[in-house]
Amino acid sequence: MSRALRTGLLLAASFAATGLITTELHAAPDPLTPTGQWSVTARGQAPLPPMGWNSWNAFNSDIDEEKLMAAAKALVDTGLAAKGYRYVDIDDGWWLKRRQNDGRLLIRTAAFPSAQTGDGNTSFRPLTDRLHGMGLKAGIYSDIGRNSCGQAYTADFKGQPEGNVAEREVGLYDHIDQDIGLMMGEWGFDLIKIDGCGIRAMSPENKLVSSGQYRALGPLVDYENLSRTDIPAVRDLYRRVGLALARTRPANDYVLSICLWGAADVRSWAKELGNMSRTSEDISPNWERMLHNLDSASRRELYAHPNSWNDPDMLYVGTGEFDTAHVQEARSHMALWAMLNAPLIIGYDMRKATPELLSILGNNALIALNQDAGGNQAVLAYDGDTAQIFVKTLADGGKAVALLNRTGGPIDVKLTAAHLKLREDSGIDLTDLWTGAQSRFTKEVNLHLAAHQTLVFRVAGARAHPGGLYLSEMPGSVNPAVDGIVEPMADPMVHRGLLPWRNTRGDGEHPIYGGWGGARADATPYGMSLRIGGVNFSSGIGALANSRLEVRNAGYRNFAARVGIDDSALSPDARVRFEVFADGRSVARSGWMKRGDQPVALNAPVEGARIIELVARGDRGDLQNVTVTWGAAALDR
Repeated sequence: MSRALRTGLLLAASFAATGLITTELHAAPDPLTPTGQWSVTARGQAPLPPMGWNSWNAFNSDIDEEKLMAAAKALVDTGLAAKGYRYVDIDDGWWLKRRQNDGRLLIRTAAFPSAQTGDGNTSFRPLTDRLHGMGLKAGIYSDIGRNSCGQAYTADFKGQPEGNVAEREVGLYDHIDQDIGLMMGEWGFDLIKIDGCGIRAMSPENKLVSSGQYRALGPLVDYENLSRTDIPAVRDLYRRVGLALARTRPANDYVLSICLWGAADVRSWAKELGNMSRTSEDISPNWERMLHNLDSASRRELYAHPNSWNDPDMLYVGTGEFDTAHVQEARSHMALWAMLNAPLIIGYDMRKATPELLSILGNNALIALNQDAGGNQAVLAYDGDTAQIFVKTLADGGKAVALLNRTGGPIDVKLTAAHLKLREDSGIDLTDLWTGAQSRFTKEVNLHLAAHQTLVFRVAGARAHPGGLYLSEMPGSVNPAVDGIVEPMADPMVHRGLLPWRNTRGDGEHPIYGGWGGARADATPYGMSLRIGGVNFSSGIGALANSRLEVRNAGYRNFAARVGIDDSALSPDARVRFEVFADGRSVARSGWMKRGDQPVALNAPVEGARIIELVARGDRGDLQNVTVTWGAAALDR
């Protein structure tokens, strides 16, 4: 829901109280009204997380055709392409300038000689044709502003645009239809990554702008302050990109990668527009930064779905603290990205890849987890600063679990049947996905983790809920269409390690990514355990009042939950009513409830329904501090 729409709802609620409702306010759509539709984007083509290679981490903007084709050849020759690594993406550094007589982008043919044409137009079509002929896909980079991230932050690097101020404006701004038609149509690219530095970094105060090197634009994004970001304007720019892609590639055979690094409340709307969306600032080849990027996505399990994935940035396996001298860290990085359903995009000079690194990147079992057809991002079954336990439900009904030691020293952790939502009185089988070793336990098992180690297992056992699935086990099928957030707030739950390029300059790293208060699986929006009227729930969905959740139904016949205002809610006088809809038809409803009321059981027949919607409607518009719980919410056969 846009900020403007939320504001309209608050005004409507206020005017309703005074009897001054206008015709215009009556006409505003109610976002809590069921639609019977699944609102995650159907455009583009990413039913599974994209896999491939990108030039940035290896070469920054010093990219050329020789390096790119060497990476493509390595993907094929090593067998990684056959395992799914098919996208070969050119990041920043490919452009020469924007021709002024017609606005056409020109390619740096000194770096990409095959782009030279007799008429001087330049074209990447020979390159994309060559990649396609190898069985690969081709990706390209742009920026939603006038200028790229390289121009904003790495102007001393190679491969920057040349010419006067206007010629160096190579971003999409004012050229969306033209550039999308060129890159995704005429040139034949299959993926486009669109950064946002041009609407973030080109303020009038920027020295590059005040010196006359670039024109001022905005900023539309204030990276450190959501309240000063023009969220509707940013969203509209990417919406226009989506429309241009639909016109250029009506067969939907493309991937749109939104790279807004968690800014502009992108978490709440990217799933309606893009096929993958960055959740954080750039990753770096060190452990602390990996944790930072991990945390930006790990508590957003309900905001990732087939065709629209959370993207904590590219893999740094092979570099820095993830090189061959740090195999433990490299394995953890790979395993965690696999569990998160993150796009597996290699950021390494593939000409240097060793058998050891290839064995990590090419681990068949981990790739299978990442590419599992169930599309469920792992849910945090245990969340702590020292250790975390991630559990993923797979398409075949099995489970996977990853146990992460975030610290630099060894620790012991206990994995329980409850973490896995399996019966504790029945044997549980574990298969180590690194070694293939098998083991069995009942109720709980103690596991030793070395520093920075992640143990990852396939799991088999008897389900604690045998008749179906808890909704928290199927996050890929649960979409917070409206999550109840009235004003976006920065998320404080992201690890704030030292930035390599900043160290301790300034006064510290502060929460910056929007999303605090978003709907969660097995937790409240603010990270508390689920509890209604003194009754604890180990399974359930936590949201805010005035939320609407869409649930895809894959042949289940009944929905059941115990609902109420969560005990952690701050407002004692708020009232919330819970309702269940099946393809837009009301099938269950509670009365008005307040904090402290005992949970109310809702049971609803949903056989044949394609979309189930769960609405928690408050008695007024602004209830962002009121948490609600769908306790033990489950679908049964």
